Parts: sequence; structure tokens; C-alpha cells
Amino acid sequence: MSTPMIVNRLEGDMPKIGIRPVIDGRRGGIRESLEEPTMNLALACARFLSENLRHANGLPVECVVADTTIGGVREAASTAEKFRREGVGLTITVTPSWCYPLETIDTDPWMPKAIWGFNGTERPGAVYLAAALAAHNQKGLPTFSIYGRDVQDIGDDSIPEDVQAKLLNFAKAGLAVATIRGKSYLSMGTVSMGIAGCIVDEGFFQNYLGMRNEYVDMTEFIRRMERGIYDKEEYERALAWTKENCKEGEDINPPERRRTAEQKVEDWETVVKMALIARDLMVGNPKLAEMGYGEEAEGRNAIAAGFQGQRAWTDHLPTGDFMEAILSSSFDWNGIREPYMLATENDNLNAVSMLLGHQLTNGAQIFADVRTYWSPEAVERVTGKKLEGRAACGVIHLINSGPASLDGTGQQSLNGQPAMKPFWEISEEEVQKCLDAAAWCSAKDFFPSGGFSTDFTTRGGMPLTMARINLIHEIGPVLQIAEGYSVELPEDVHDVLDRRSDPTWPTTWFVPRLTGTGAFKDVYTVMNNWGSNHCAVSYGHVGPQLITLASMLRIPVNMHNVPEEDIFRPSVWSAFGANDVTGADYRACAAFGPLYK
Repeated sequence: MSTPMIVNRLEGDMPKIGIRPVIDGRRGGIRESLEEPTMNLALACARFLSENLRHANGLPVECVVADTTIGGVREAASTAEKFRREGVGLTITVTPSWCYPLETIDTDPWMPKAIWGFNGTERPGAVYLAAALAAHNQKGLPTFSIYGRDVQDIGDDSIPEDVQAKLLNFAKAGLAVATIRGKSYLSMGTVSMGIAGCIVDEGFFQNYLGMRNEYVDMTEFIRRMERGIYDKEEYERALAWTKENCKEGEDINPPERRRTAEQKVEDWETVVKMALIARDLMVGNPKLAEMGYGEEAEGRNAIAAGFQGQRAWTDHLPTGDFMEAILSSSFDWNGIREPYMLATENDNLNAVSMLLGHQLTNGAQIFADVRTYWSPEAVERVTGKKLEGRAACGVIHLINSGPASLDGTGQQSLNGQPAMKPFWEISEEEVQKCLDAAAWCSAKDFFPSGGFSTDFTTRGGMPLTMARINLIHEIGPVLQIAEGYSVELPEDVHDVLDRRSDPTWPTTWFVPRLTGTGAFKDVYTVMNNWGSNHCAVSYGHVGPQLITLASMLRIPVNMHNVPEEDIFRPSVWSAFGANDVTGADYRACAAFGPLYK
């Protein structure tokens, strides 16, 4: 069995978590009595996070603990300098006691920060927690409050389950913020078919994400194909692997519009080259330097990218579906590896949605159109059958022309159930199952120059989260979230519904979890309130993590079905309206403004 490729393929070290043990600085018995329990608490926190987190590229998460406890401003400054040298991207302050807030807090404006105020009675850390949060709030430094529900004894360095959940939520979201900072979004082409999400808003990327924007014209693909600017040995290996593992599916085009067998052979050669070139454009390839193409070998340090395709490309050359689907998957001819975040139609807003989901789940994402709401009545009218089970109240048909990752087949398993797992947990057997579950169908006739669309149906029973960032005039970015499940429809029902759209494209039947009110009153209302034609789909119910991450980036959430008790935002958010959570989120994000502006 090949070993998954765990590597940082981008420039920049992976961010670390800084642990700040703060202490009552008064000497003469007070500080001395607290040194050991305070440092032990910090070490326990660091140990817990390191044992339970990985970066999305599979590398272990490192924690950096301050050299000493922090009782005053000099030690705070010394710790900040150590964190700067060590590449810390977020901080967690821990304390079991009262300390002097203004002298000990972390004041870095870009660093996501949390305070774990130990719930104890001997030297109440909760008092420091409240005072330090007030100081952060007054200084305009939003900070997350972590406070255990149950009282512990001083010297008890165990971490209660409720504290563990908040530590993991905060740390994973903070690592996402720090990881994407300074990376690139690569736009390959421009706007596809007049879709507004394809318009690259540099202010959004720079001010909210801390990212830079890179651009290439799609003619760069033609140049590299015609001049052989790709690894020839890898191309032959990739083409052989593709022929062996990517079986052709149904061709639904009328006979007079079908590609000949010779044309299809050429199409496969082209789409494999496109995949190699897109990857090289994103992250570079040292092989190109050996071939004399030093500039091309550098890549664009792109953590996410998009390919315009339609129509300037697809009117003349094969579609980008193979390129997008295989790169977005957790495996290819080189083995099991981290998926690339590559959006079809250069929908950069969906690419960012995919990127955030990937950073939080470590897994591949499904790129899809939010295509159709099928009511129970409409299904019964066209099929003669009633929807049952989770699908009884209707389903949303998520389907696009074929760029969804093959992980989206649901052929991986976790505890015996369908799943989309972090790449380092995927077996070769599961890779083969994903490949076997997908067929590659000839592109429909509105792609006149051929190519192949991925055809599969996602297995039912997977907890999924739909997400999408939209840009709203005079508001800026907003995030919408819908947690739910994939469902399987009876084969005869699926076939009728699928063929009314396109049977050669990947289908995920999705049912959101309903609340009975607002945007989640029923399935129709969810569909009716979705703000774009596209969405990104993550495995698992990760709405709480997305909400936490959005608050760090100052992006309000306009629509979600996450229980209120699971929402974790900076403590200052409640000051904007504790009884109006959604409105408070908007007001807080507007007041503090983009993280990097």
C-alpha cells in the first residue's frame, strides 16, 4: 500500500498555536504558589491540541508554550517575540487565577485569540477571564471566552469535555485563518457565462482573507500543451492510470453530435495534460526547471484556484471537468494526497467556500449547482412514487457538469457508514471504490469540443454541510450554511428525476435539517433562500466551526440551522444584542470591519 503524501506544497511554514500561561504577578508567596499549576495547565492544553489536531495537509499541529508564566508586560512582550520567531498564528491564554489583565493580554490585532479561564474557587480564573475580555473588548480585540461549566480543584489539569470542544473549535478555525493568510487565489481565465461569483473582488481577498490574487489567461494552457511544458514522464503515467481507472460512461448526445473514437482518444490526452498544467500553475513543479522552464516551475503559491472554461475554452477545446474533479479529489495517479481546491467556472466565491470547508474538515469538497427543489407532490406526479424517510418532505438536487470530487461518491467509510475522510485516513481499497463508482460520460453537445463529465450518485446517510459566501452590495461578504444529510432515492425515482436534468453528471440528493422557522421552515424555503447557483459541500455537520471561523474573519452569517447553544463567537458579540444573535453578528462584523483592513 502506498503511503499518503503528507507535505506542505505551498510556501510558508505551517502556523503554530501559542499557549500563554498567565499568572498573578505578586511575589512573596502568591505567584510562587501558582507557578506549577499554571504551567501544568498550559502544558496540558498544548498536549491536548497537538494530539487531536492536524493541518489540512496532514502535518501535525505544533503548540508553542511560553518560556515562563506571564505575570506582567515584560513577560508578555518576551512571549510575543518568541511566538513571532516560532511562527505562531493564534494564541490561547490559560490561567487558574486572577492576573492583571492589561499587563498580560495578547494585543496582536491579527492573531485569533482565546482565553481559557479555569473554573475554580481557590484563585478564580473566571475573574481574570471576565476582566481580560472586557479589556480586549474595550481595545477592539475580539476574543473567545472558554469557561468550563463545572468547578474544578486547583491543580487539576484535566480538560473537561465542554472545554475540549471549545478549544478544538477555536484552534481549528484559528489555524484556518493563519494558514490562508499570505497565500494566493489563482484565477485561470475570467468570468464564465456572466456569473457574478466569477468576478474577483481583490478587496474581499485582501481585507477579509489576507490573500493575494494571481491571474493567468487560459491561453497559458494552450502554450504549455503545444510547447510541451509539463512533465512528460508523469503525463504518460497519468494517462495510463486514467485509461485503467476512469471508465467511460453513457454518451447521450444524438449520433450526429457524438465525438468519434479517435477524437475521444485525443480528448483524454488533452484533459490529462490540463490537469497537470493546472496543478503546476497552482503550486509549481521543480521538474519544469530541469527542463529549462525556471519561471513556470515556480507556480503561484495558490491555495485555491478556479478555471473559467465556459465558454471561451469549451467552445473550442474539451471541458475542464476531468481536471477539476481529479484535482479536487484526494487521490490521483501519484497516489493519495491532499485535494486541491479548484472551482469550476472560476467561481472564486465558491472556491473560498470550498477552501474554508477543507481547512476545517481536512477532507475533499463537493462543488455543485443548487439545481432543483423537488417537492413530494412533484416527485409523485412525475414518478408515481411517494418520497419516504428523510426525503419525505422533499429533496434538493445538487448537480453540476462533473467537477465534483470523487470523494463525493461516499464510497469511503467511517465506523461502517459512508464518509468523506481526511486523505491520510483513506485506504487504497476506498480509492478504488470511489473510482469504480464513477463513470466518465461524453460531454453534452453544448460543450461542442468534447471532454468528459463525472457521473456518480452520492451514497445516502452522510451528514453534510452546504456553505456559500456571497458578496452583497454595501454589506460585503456574507456566509450561508445548511446542515443536513445525503439521501438515496429508489433507483426508478432517481432515474426519472436525474434524466430530467442530466444523467451524465454527479448527483447528490440533499435534505437540510429543518427547524420549522425562518429560512429552515421547510426544504423549499431553504432552496428559496439560497443566495447563489453554487454551493460547497463538506462532510460532517461543521456549521458551528464555520460560524466560529466567519466571526474571526468578520463575515456575518445570514442563514444557518445550527443550534444556538453550539454557536461560538467572540464574547463581545453579545454586546451587540444578546437576544438578537443574527443581528448582533451583522452589527459586530460591521463595527470591527475586515480583519486585515
